[in-house]
Amino acid sequence: MKKNSLVGPISINTKGVGFFDPNPEEKNRENNIEIQPKDVNRALHGDTVEIELTGEKIKNREQGRVVKVIKRAKEEFVGVIIERDGKKFVMPDDQRLYVDISLSNDADVNVGEKVLVKIVDWDTLTGEVMKVIGQKGENNTEMESIVLEKGFRIEFPHSVEAEADKIKSEYKNNFDQEVKNRRDMRGVTTMTIDPFDAKDFDDAISFQDLGDDKYEIGVHIADVSHFVTPGSDLDRESEKRGLSVYLVDRTIPMLPEVLSNDLCSLNPNEDKFTFSAIFKMTGSGEVLEEWFGRTIIHSNKRFTYEDANEVILGNQDGPHQVELRKLNEIAKKLEKKKSQNGAMVFETEEVKFVLDEKGKPIKVYKKSRLDTHKLVEEFMLLANRAVAKHIFMSQNQGLLKGKQSVYRIHPKPDKDRIQDLAVFLKAMGFELKNKEGSVTSRDLNELLKDVKGTPNEDLINTAVIRSMAKATYSTKNIGHFSLAFAYYTHFTSPIRRYPDVLVHRFLERELKGGKIEIDEYTKFERICLASSELEKKASEAERASIKYKQVEYMTEHIGEIFEGAITGVVEWGIYIEEIETKCEGMVKIRDLGDDFYTLDEKNYTIKGEKTGQKFTLGDKVKFKVVSADMEKRVLDYSIVS
Repeated sequence: MKKNSLVGPISINTKGVGFFDPNPEEKNRENNIEIQPKDVNRALHGDTVEIELTGEKIKNREQGRVVKVIKRAKEEFVGVIIERDGKKFVMPDDQRLYVDISLSNDADVNVGEKVLVKIVDWDTLTGEVMKVIGQKGENNTEMESIVLEKGFRIEFPHSVEAEADKIKSEYKNNFDQEVKNRRDMRGVTTMTIDPFDAKDFDDAISFQDLGDDKYEIGVHIADVSHFVTPGSDLDRESEKRGLSVYLVDRTIPMLPEVLSNDLCSLNPNEDKFTFSAIFKMTGSGEVLEEWFGRTIIHSNKRFTYEDANEVILGNQDGPHQVELRKLNEIAKKLEKKKSQNGAMVFETEEVKFVLDEKGKPIKVYKKSRLDTHKLVEEFMLLANRAVAKHIFMSQNQGLLKGKQSVYRIHPKPDKDRIQDLAVFLKAMGFELKNKEGSVTSRDLNELLKDVKGTPNEDLINTAVIRSMAKATYSTKNIGHFSLAFAYYTHFTSPIRRYPDVLVHRFLERELKGGKIEIDEYTKFERICLASSELEKKASEAERASIKYKQVEYMTEHIGEIFEGAITGVVEWGIYIEEIETKCEGMVKIRDLGDDFYTLDEKNYTIKGEKTGQKFTLGDKVKFKVVSADMEKRVLDYSIVS
C-alpha cells in the first residue's frame, strides 16, 4: 500500500460520485474525500477500497481516486430487465449502482421482469440471473425485491425444513420425559398480549397474588434453544438470517413456520416449553426475589393489545381483568422508576396500513400507543435487564471463567452530534443542558419532557434519535445509554432474534455451573457484529416497504391538497410530511415560484430574495400531491398558497 493511500468503505451517490471518510470516528462529513465518477474504478457503494489523494480540490473538498477494490460489499443485486441495442441488461434497483449489469447467459427473461443477479465478472460487470422475481410493479415482486436486495433469504433450504419437521414429529415422544426437567407453571394464570395480526408468540406473562401486597410475576419466553441445538442446520440457518424481517404485508421468519408459528409459539390452550424469569414483587414494583430456569406453561388467553386495554379500562368484559389491572399498576411503577433513573422516553409515531386483497394500501394511519404496549414493554425490560445482570455477576464470581455473554449495548452519543443537536434545538426554541460537556440520558429525557405536546414534538424526537449512537450487540458490556441500564441484553424474542437464542444458551450453562468452550466462544463477537449489521439491513428493508406503500397510497391522491409539516430544508428544496399518513415528499426549489431562494443553514430556513417569503423547519403548510414515482419511491409536492 502506498504511503499516502487510505483504506475503508466508499459511499456512492445516485450521480456516481464517491465519498470516502478518512476519519470515520469523527463523524464529520465535511472532511470526506470526494471521488469523481471517472476515478471510482468500478467500485460500488459500500465496497472496501484503497484510495489515494490526487492533490486537487473542488469547492474546497479534497479529491481522490480508487486504486483498487479490496472487498466487495455484496455480489448479488436486484434489478429490472431492460433491452439496449438488442441486448438485455439488468438496471439495478439501487440507484447508487450507477451502471447496468450485462448478462453472461441467454437467460430466459423478459423486459420488465425483476431478477436477482449475481456478478460473475467484476471487470466487465457481468452477472448471472439467479432468480426471476416477477413483473415489476406487482406487489409480491416489489416486496420480495426489497428483501432480496438487502441480502436476506426467503425460502429455507430443504435440509432445514426437514430438520424442523423431524423435531415436530419427535416432540410428543419426548414430551413427558422433558416435563420432568422443568418447573411446572401450567396451573398459574398466564396470558399473551400481542398485535392483532401476530402469528408467532414469543412471550407470555403469568400472575399470582401471594397476599400481603406481594405478587409472583413470570416472564415466560419460547424455549427456542431447546429445539435449535448448536451446530445443527437449523442453528446455522438462524445465524445466517439473524432475525425475522418485517415488511408492511409479510414477515420473512428466522425460523421455519413449523417452529415459529407452531412448536415454539406460545399459542393459547396448549402446553408449551419456556425459559422463564420469575419475579416475586411488591405492588410498588420492588423485586424481592428472582428465579431463572426452564418451565412448562399453559397460556389461558391470547389478548390483542387493543382487547387487553379495553379490559383494563372496563370498557369490555373479559377474563383476567383483576390480573391485567394489577399488572398495569405495577408496570406504571416500573416505568416511573425507569424514568427517574434517567431512561429516555421516546414518543415516536409509527404508521400502519390497511391493504386490499391485492396488497394495495387503502388506508394509512398512525399507530396508537396503549397502556398495554407499555405493560408488556416494562416486563420484557425487567426480564432482559435481570438476565443480563445475573449472567454478568455470575461471570465475576468465576462461574463462567471470566467469559462474557451477549449484551445489548448503547454507547454514549458522539459529542459533535450532540453539539449539532444543540444548534438545531436552539433554532427550534429549546435549550439542551450540558451540550458542551458529557450529556446524560437524564438531560435528554428532560428535553423530551419539555417538548411533549408542542407543535414540533415529533420533529425534535426524530432529531434526538438521529443524534444517538446505534444500539448493537456485543460480548463486552458497557451498559445501555438511552435506557440508563448498567446491564442489558435481549432474552425475550428468540423466535425472531438469533442473539436471544445465544443468551438462552449462556443462561442455561450458567445455571448448570458450566462454561463456554473457548473454540465456541471465539465466534460470539463475530456473531454479534453480524447480527448488528443484519438488524440494520432489516430496518432498512422495513422502511423501504413502508415508503413504497406510502408512495403507492399517494398515487390515488394526485392533485389532492393536504396539510403537512416541513421536515427538511436543503439547497434544492423542502421536505414536507403529511400529518396523518406521514407520507413525506419534496417541493423542489424551482417549483416554489418566481423568486430566488437561498438557504439559511443556521436557522433551517430558505428565503425568497424578492418576496421575503420564508419556509422554516417545522412550519405547517398546505400542499398538493404533484406526482408519485413508485420505482424511485419518491413523492413530489407543490406548495398551496
